[in-house]
Amino acid sequence: MTKILIALENIGLGGLKRATTVVGNALVENHEVSYYSFSDLEPFYNLEAPLIFGKTPVTLDNGAKPFERFATQISEFNQVASDFDVVILSGGLLSSFAARLTLPHTQLIGWMHNNVVTYLKQYYADLEDEFIAGLRALDVIVSLTESDLSGFSQYNRTVKIWNPLTITPSGHSDLSQHLIAFTARIAIQHKGIDFAVQLAAKLPDDWQLAMAGGGSDEDMAIFKSLIEKYHAENKIIYRGSLKDDALRSHYQNASLFVQTSRWEGLPLVLAEAMSFGLPIAAMRNTGAAEVLNEGQYGILTDNGDVNAFYEAIAPLLHDKKLRQTYADQSLARVEDFKIAPILTQWETIFSEK
Repeated sequence: MTKILIALENIGLGGLKRATTVVGNALVENHEVSYYSFSDLEPFYNLEAPLIFGKTPVTLDNGAKPFERFATQISEFNQVASDFDVVILSGGLLSSFAARLTLPHTQLIGWMHNNVVTYLKQYYADLEDEFIAGLRALDVIVSLTESDLSGFSQYNRTVKIWNPLTITPSGHSDLSQHLIAFTARIAIQHKGIDFAVQLAAKLPDDWQLAMAGGGSDEDMAIFKSLIEKYHAENKIIYRGSLKDDALRSHYQNASLFVQTSRWEGLPLVLAEAMSFGLPIAAMRNTGAAEVLNEGQYGILTDNGDVNAFYEAIAPLLHDKKLRQTYADQSLARVEDFKIAPILTQWETIFSEK
């Protein structure tokens, strides 16, 4: 039985945390797993393994000189991690810490939940050197898409492992409700909330966009102003952050799922929606292209072109049989995101220790 430590900045709401904990909870069946949080934030998601909080909790950020600013936390983590056979560093910032860890007998895995360009040019632009140093110090990098398999391979040995479906559906949509589902944090630029609001404003009078997800006070204020700007007050149902049965209901009572993100790693909300038999339409990014296999399993349009996006989904709004055709494609594709084969890929990495 392998002793595995899974490290996260925190275990709050978010796709990275959700995917990480789903895999971690499944690994408990065959391994001795623990979680480590650098923050003292109480976990949003259920954990099937013990959680170790950092001795000196901190809210990590992507500013410059992380090795100096978080030296205490890195040292404390190194001490805890030395008792484990495998350490999984979830996300780019924690993977950068690999450059400062002294764990000669521990396998270090960096789990990249977003695409390489976004990490280098946006998230970690102020610590690019440290991030690259961390990538080179790892034993292996886990990426999510073919695009990122190629991108990260220039720094270290890289394998592609998809994140698994993170929800158990309660049934399939009957595709009769004139509701379009949207699930994402209200992060204006990242999730293309401005595009989503513009899309809602174009919908026929008998269709609405139901949006699930929370956001910062600043982003929520911008969200409200966008709704007013595009006169979408009667076209958007805002449901806030949802999980468990409320999230299942959000999907099951819709007839189409849309995503307007400017960038994504591997957007598992698409697989979530697929599992409820929803047709999928997304603006192109590397993650959506991977899940939809370049449009084989859903509608994929140019990023940022709201008019083209609406024109692509408009036929589905008027034709339930066409919605069913795309729903069948979704149900076929979601089979590829079941957890069993994904765990087998992780086991292959652990066996290399």
